Amino acid sequence: MLNNIGLPGLLLIAVVVLVLFGRGKISSLMGEVGKGITAFKKGVKDGSEEIENASNTPARDVTPEAEKDKV
Repeated sequence: MLNNIGLPGLLLIAVVVLVLFGRGKISSLMGEVGKGITAFKKGVKDGSEEIENASNTPARDVTPEAEKDKV
């Protein structure tokens, strides 16, 4: 259905959105979208660093002392 919109259709949609919301509202919305993308990228980077750091630390025995005595 949306495969054949084309450039004129996209321009028409852009003009309708601009008329409905106004330039100020659209610019503030795009600013929020940019902040969201930046926060997402930072979260992905922090998550990958956390996984990398976790894989670099050696495994340690966390078995409770009572169970170690039984074995």
